[in-house]
Amino acid sequence: MGTSLRRVEGPAKVTGSARYAAEAPIASPSGPPLYLRPVQATIPCGRITHIDTSAALALPGVVDVLTHDSLSASGWPPLIKTDNSELFVLQDRDVRYRGQYIAAVLAESLEVAQEGTDLVTVTYTETRQHTAFSEHASDGYTANVLPTAFPASSAAGDPTAALSDAAVTIRRTYTTPVEHHGPMEPHTTKARWDGNRVEVHESSQGVGEARRSIAQVFGLEPEAVTVRSSHVGGGFGTKGFLHAGTILAVLAARQVPGRSVCFALSRREMFETVGYRPATVQHLALGASADGRLVAITHDVVATSARSGEFAEPAAAISRTMYAAPHRRTSHRLVPLDRSVPTYMRAPGEAPGSFAAECAMDELALELSLDPIELRVRNEPSVHPESGLPFSSRGLVACLRQGAERFGWAGRDPAPRSRLSDGWWHGTGVAAATYPTKRFPGSTANIRFERGHYLVEIGAADMGQGARTVLTQIAADALGTDVERVTVAIGDTDLPPGSLGGGSSGTTSWGSTIVEAAGHFRDKWGNDAEDGAEADAIGTENPWDGKLEMDSYGAQFAEVAVHADTGEIRVPRLLGVFAAGRIINPALARSQLCGGMIWGLSMALHEESVVDPRFGHVVNHDFASYHIASPADIGVIDVEWIDEDDPYVNPMGAKGVGEIGIVGAAAAIANAAFHATGVRIRSLPITMDAFL
Repeated sequence: MGTSLRRVEGPAKVTGSARYAAEAPIASPSGPPLYLRPVQATIPCGRITHIDTSAALALPGVVDVLTHDSLSASGWPPLIKTDNSELFVLQDRDVRYRGQYIAAVLAESLEVAQEGTDLVTVTYTETRQHTAFSEHASDGYTANVLPTAFPASSAAGDPTAALSDAAVTIRRTYTTPVEHHGPMEPHTTKARWDGNRVEVHESSQGVGEARRSIAQVFGLEPEAVTVRSSHVGGGFGTKGFLHAGTILAVLAARQVPGRSVCFALSRREMFETVGYRPATVQHLALGASADGRLVAITHDVVATSARSGEFAEPAAAISRTMYAAPHRRTSHRLVPLDRSVPTYMRAPGEAPGSFAAECAMDELALELSLDPIELRVRNEPSVHPESGLPFSSRGLVACLRQGAERFGWAGRDPAPRSRLSDGWWHGTGVAAATYPTKRFPGSTANIRFERGHYLVEIGAADMGQGARTVLTQIAADALGTDVERVTVAIGDTDLPPGSLGGGSSGTTSWGSTIVEAAGHFRDKWGNDAEDGAEADAIGTENPWDGKLEMDSYGAQFAEVAVHADTGEIRVPRLLGVFAAGRIINPALARSQLCGGMIWGLSMALHEESVVDPRFGHVVNHDFASYHIASPADIGVIDVEWIDEDDPYVNPMGAKGVGEIGIVGAAAAIANAAFHATGVRIRSLPITMDAFL
């Protein structure tokens, strides 16, 4: 650990031999694989009155057309409705959002399947729809629990009175739009039934979670479901849990026993049925004494959800942990819409929440005539502001200090709109970052020794973060051997179960289990293991949970240039300094942190899913019009970290790095844009017209 070992799967990926879900070999004894293309609802809310599939069925090459009616008459039992209504596919005639799957064409080729969907005609009875987001909607309600299982609302002291009595008070509103994940590999499912068993190749962040959901929906024992996900081309949260497309593919495969069915979403469909980051309106109020000590924080969020399923973006949660203040309140209110269900997206909560919270701190610093870094340092808590627990380690101040020195903060003119160079206004900004350190129990790791080589098996997931490589390093150190003698097998439910790959928890959870299994192996076999020697372990709870607060921290610095005539905005420099425990593989960690920062730049300047309020669908549903950062947008990006020894988080001393890189990056850019121009932008993305 601690060395930049090259990716174990790197050669397979760069030579094209790494197989993703659509390419996975799967037996099809009853005939060649079939291709599925969906028919999707063209209304946002209503009921299907009739579907005519006759023309599609008459098309040469079409094998079947699935509808609610055909499935009801097929003799197969209906799907079992779970608390995830997204998975209740083709079981009724109700339309809950535009783009919902209402039929599916199975054909011998992809082209014929697509042509078949164009021949299916559907008539509807429309009902009144609600797809436009307004924070004042009459059907809005206060969420009870966040997806993180924490209460949606919290309060301490009397923030209302404290804000009224504070020497300086600011009240601001910030907004963030709907955003989509856009992984390189679209969601893909390839499935085949063999009797009452089903084999599924899935682009998934958790094969165990996928197996559980499929078994539950189809009324199967988990052992009757095999899920394989050898390589995943990006996930970012959208592939953490199953969506309707997976169930549709498995459902279709049940109709043609012995034949495999492949369903790969188009890029457009990736904007319709597999989740997104919901839009937020965030009301921030900060009250401080004249010397810059926070006395009160309120952070009240209104976010979109869906009528067909609740998801509460935990954007205010960051204000519960970042700074000390005796009086505080956070809340989350949801507006249910006739749109598909939102889901987790890289740093859910912290990414949009940090934009509001860290911009508000910048605005407060201006009111106090105080340096933004100094304001943050003065409000550094000695214990967790909400729980009162001590921190296992907290490197925020060290990150701010080291970043300020490296970035050249000391020479900064604090006055906005003070530096014009060659027709460009230049400014610099800073924001703090945090993300919880999570370690999930329940994973199982098995280690077997054969012919001088260790095979480590665990149902982990590698969606590009380098899990195979890092787990190989962890196993080699724990076994006291060279990495060349270790092979890690992941991504298959035939392996011992692993927890979901999400929440920056993969390395901490799987790695801890592997360390424990290696300990059992060495206790049992010593250093002279025989062929066939074996040991395993089940991951346990962290004994320090509930006793210490465990988080990663960081400081984001940005330089922004805004053209004085056109309002064009560029980001010549980004610097991120992080405190994330022990860095196991510096090259991979740098890649993850840099990628997060680039996404933060993209979030700040480009990303917005434009929703048509008449129909509830995303208008810019492709990479031509949903803008993301490209290489031409990226200036110099510098990533650093501080050495942090935290023995409490896990046996490796590691914290997650997958998500903290995006936290605070958009705020740092927005703060720098204000410093450059004197124009405060409180909504994302920041575009040219805001400055004009």
